[in-house]
Amino acid sequence: MPTIRIFRHYIPTPFLILGLLEVVLFLTAFYAGVEIRFWDLSRANRAVLEPLLPKAVLYTVVLQLCMVAMGLYERRSHRGKKAIILRVASAFLLSLVPLSVSYYIAPVLFLGRGALAYAHVIAYSGSVLLRFVFVRLAGEDALKRRILVLGAGAKAGRIINMKSVEELGGTLIVGCLRMAADVNAVDEARIIPFDRPLPVLAKQLNIDEIVLAPDDRRIGLPTHDILDCKMSGIDIIDLLTFFERETGQIRLDILDPSWLFLCDGFRQGTMRSYLKRIFDILASLLLLPIALPAMALTAVAVLADNGWRGPILFSQIRTGEGERQFRIYKFRSMHVDAEQDGVARWANRNDARITRVGAMLRKARLDELPQLFNVLLGDMSFVGPRPERPEFVCRLNDIPYYRERHRVKPGLTGWAQINYQYADTEEDTYNKLQYDLYYVKNYSIFIDLLIIIKTVEVILLGKGAH
Repeated sequence: MPTIRIFRHYIPTPFLILGLLEVVLFLTAFYAGVEIRFWDLSRANRAVLEPLLPKAVLYTVVLQLCMVAMGLYERRSHRGKKAIILRVASAFLLSLVPLSVSYYIAPVLFLGRGALAYAHVIAYSGSVLLRFVFVRLAGEDALKRRILVLGAGAKAGRIINMKSVEELGGTLIVGCLRMAADVNAVDEARIIPFDRPLPVLAKQLNIDEIVLAPDDRRIGLPTHDILDCKMSGIDIIDLLTFFERETGQIRLDILDPSWLFLCDGFRQGTMRSYLKRIFDILASLLLLPIALPAMALTAVAVLADNGWRGPILFSQIRTGEGERQFRIYKFRSMHVDAEQDGVARWANRNDARITRVGAMLRKARLDELPQLFNVLLGDMSFVGPRPERPEFVCRLNDIPYYRERHRVKPGLTGWAQINYQYADTEEDTYNKLQYDLYYVKNYSIFIDLLIIIKTVEVILLGKGAH
């Protein structure tokens, strides 16, 4: 499955094509809905509906964003017809909220309930049908990116093991070529006899990409043949970049410092900082009118759960950009005496310290809402690695490259939060760090917007909440 890199983020080409087809579908459904609803009106009476184009664009953009928010442009959301039907239905139901708000804010964009209902029925039916066809086609090996792994040792084994958990659903691992220094760690059935020159073998197997994964590059690597393949139009990629593209992680177990020095990324500049700060302020100010009523209701719920006694808010010291400490604010979700012995502990599943209301607040992420003020104050960003307590940071700094996550401001949400469960162990923190490093390396406003949209899915499905 070929990929396109947009603003430093990899997007599978078939899903990009699917998105473009759905743009056409939603625009067509909008105009079809209007035609069905108002077919009996005269041309003069239809003039009151104009202009239709801005309404059609709003309808299409909202639907597209809701489809992204529900993960409908990812491989995992297309495993089974039932999953497709439910996710598309959820996206269409979710779209009614921003559409209603838009019609209230800008009445000129209003579309009647009848026309909207017809458009939704047509768009939903078309989207489900389109995705059924897409799954049928995308499931064929012919549409997958054909990968040849150069190596059959421990490093190559990592790719083969990933296939077993369906992490590389958009690729077809054709096989592995054993190098001289490799200690075999791959099933013999996956090893291709290296009895022909590499360019000939690659052409015969119709290879799209070669992944360099020998255990030792200094011994027996056919550099001239690899260059021939490169000049013949076959992509050559190293193992770490391959994992970065396919999993959205920077794998610490194979990370070489030289890769960090030479890779395209980890660029922090004054202009980027200014743009991110402007983005944070605008996003917070846009969210505050919606968040303030929710915050008021949450405060009442916290008080009621504690017998109408405070405190409502909870504050704690966290580590931010440059390892500078700041005070974070949250709605209280634990009992007041949660750490009466003074020992810092991670929250875990079914934690007895969490109150009844607190459990619901954490699941819906409502306890995090006061951090909007941390964003406005500049201690946090809207998107970034989650801020950790100094007590934990001292221990976690032993993890290689953990300090690098403090190169940027911590965030309300982040790449690790939408891709991994809540971290309540050092192993979880190690795994989340791989996602955080991907974000620090590839940061752009585009990725920030993608993360914010995807956070909707995380909240609605209660992913990662403790």
